[in-house]
Amino acid sequence: TLGGGTRQEMELEGTENALNFLEPTEIEKKRVVVNRPTWSGQLEFILATVGYVVGLGNVWRFPYLCYSNGGGAFMIPYLVMVVVCGIPLVLMEFTIGQYTRQGPVRAFSRICPLFKGAGLSTVVISFIFSTYHNVVLCWSLFYMFTSFGATLPWMSCNNTWNLVENCSSGFLSSNNTELQSANLLFHFSHRVLEKTSGIEEPGGLRWELFGCLLLGWVIIFLCLVKGIKSTGKVVYFTAIFPYFILLALLINNVQLPGASDGILYFVTPVWNKLFEVKVWFNAAAQVFMSLGIAFGSMISMSSYNKFNNNILRDALIVSITNSFTSILAGFVIFSALGYMAHMYELPIDNIATAGPGLVFVVYPEALSAMPISRLWAPLFFIMLLCLGLDSQFANVEVVITCIKDELGSKVSGLLKREALLSLIVCTVGFILGIPHVTKGGIYVFQLMDTYTAVLSVVFLAFCEVVAVCWIFGVRKISLMMKRMLDNMPSIYFRFCWILLCPLLILSILVSGIVHYSPAHYGSYTYPVWADCVGWFISLASIVWIPLGAIHEMYKNKGSVLQVSNMFFILSRK
Repeated sequence: TLGGGTRQEMELEGTENALNFLEPTEIEKKRVVVNRPTWSGQLEFILATVGYVVGLGNVWRFPYLCYSNGGGAFMIPYLVMVVVCGIPLVLMEFTIGQYTRQGPVRAFSRICPLFKGAGLSTVVISFIFSTYHNVVLCWSLFYMFTSFGATLPWMSCNNTWNLVENCSSGFLSSNNTELQSANLLFHFSHRVLEKTSGIEEPGGLRWELFGCLLLGWVIIFLCLVKGIKSTGKVVYFTAIFPYFILLALLINNVQLPGASDGILYFVTPVWNKLFEVKVWFNAAAQVFMSLGIAFGSMISMSSYNKFNNNILRDALIVSITNSFTSILAGFVIFSALGYMAHMYELPIDNIATAGPGLVFVVYPEALSAMPISRLWAPLFFIMLLCLGLDSQFANVEVVITCIKDELGSKVSGLLKREALLSLIVCTVGFILGIPHVTKGGIYVFQLMDTYTAVLSVVFLAFCEVVAVCWIFGVRKISLMMKRMLDNMPSIYFRFCWILLCPLLILSILVSGIVHYSPAHYGSYTYPVWADCVGWFISLASIVWIPLGAIHEMYKNKGSVLQVSNMFFILSRK
């Protein structure tokens, strides 16, 4: 396949020798490889990665993006991006993790020293993400507990948080619908959050949310207490249970009046949207974010695989399952919104929204309007809890894997049990999450989400693809797969790695910078100092890339190219 000529054979032999420098030293074999645990079964790895990629974004982001970007027409750019960008990048990260059997920091230090900081950046951004993502689990726990009461609290006016002039119990006539919507919004703002007027006014702690946040981290700790051995067992429930709830909700929803109108609104294509650049950008960003590229989780989880595991099959399963779940959630959400529009005689445009407002304001009202609402409400929030837990497992595991790989015996000597390391990481994450459960915490949450989950991740992903595909080289990645699977990757994957993926990510990055707008929450605009804090948080995760490059160039002699591709140079000696 490589031509068979003398020059090609020499190049192939040189590349094979270069890969030998990725092999661990004898000391590392004893510390990292031999003693490194593996998944008890291959199904555990698949469920863990599926649970990681299938999260709240599938429920609260994809349906809104689909309906606001051309309905059924949005499926075309979305599926194109899955094939062109999603699957190849998942396969690339699986290859790095499984071949090196190390976390992202050590793996990048070996494959591309000049970009070794990218590995540390993935760990930092995963940890930052976990500190505020667990707040969503906190809200889910709060709603789950309150839904077990005698009545659903957001349906009643007999509460101290209700504003009398903006409250009505039960269903409303068409001339009164705005009051019912306000009632649900007041429940989230004034009962759950006790929201202040802005980030300048943090207020005191919301002790109920504080307790739910603590409980959320306790659950995370218990599921990680024995590393992947315990996580691998938990994912059998947390990864599978949401599908039973989604299917049950879909079966229930499609029988409700107006459900078909909501589904048609969701899937009806608006073909002229295909000619808008924004639609293709949104599709690429959704695929990119939902698959968790550049968070280091895929590398960490695949590092616990056996060396010859079929990562190509796993990459296809994970990517396809993620897309299927997004589409399934769209049918579930919009069948419920169609029913609400029918009951309140409102256009669906007035009901559909994105983000936390969809699952904590709009959907609770849809649940209260459904038959047997006392059953569906707690099941729905248990489903949200499971979706969030799987993502948290992966994000926290990245940090734990990094510490174990980098410090190794020092950690083992200091912390006699691995559970203590998990306890320390979870405790620090809990402490850093406390500002989000103050009365002004929603503003902190939105600020973190704006500056962490978009530009930082995209920039990090671009650096990752450049380091792996352009500097380390597609040839070496291909030989990694050949050693593990006895087959070279197809020319399609190599073409995506060398050209399509870098150009696509660069386009997303440039578009994000061009269309940048300061953070806001509804009509609230953040002060300048808050935006500065947001940029500081964003830079805190990516600053390690230039710092790592400077450190590598300082301690090694030679040109930038020689330092960046050290293994290739050494293989010729």
